[in-house]
Amino acid sequence: MRIPCPHCGLRPYEEFAYLGDAAPERPGFDNVDHAAREAAFADYVYLRDNPAGRMRELWFHTGGCQAWLEVERDTRSHTIYACRDARSTAENSA
Repeated sequence: MRIPCPHCGLRPYEEFAYLGDAAPERPGFDNVDHAAREAAFADYVYLRDNPAGRMRELWFHTGGCQAWLEVERDTRSHTIYACRDARSTAENSA
């Protein structure tokens, strides 16, 4: 599989570290007791879906530009539909 890094061009996947699904959002901790806060954070860290099909994922380009990337990929065929800089994606959604 080759990932089209927006900074470095088409690169082999071995240059990247996979983080996982880009959809989960870190839970907020406003007005929540300690036990609920720990449970919510444990769910955020450890309980992830493993869907078959198209999804957004986070990858880190360890062997290149050292950038976090958001890759839209089909987990069954490894077809890559889009690859964007994760920082610019986060700034545009804020």
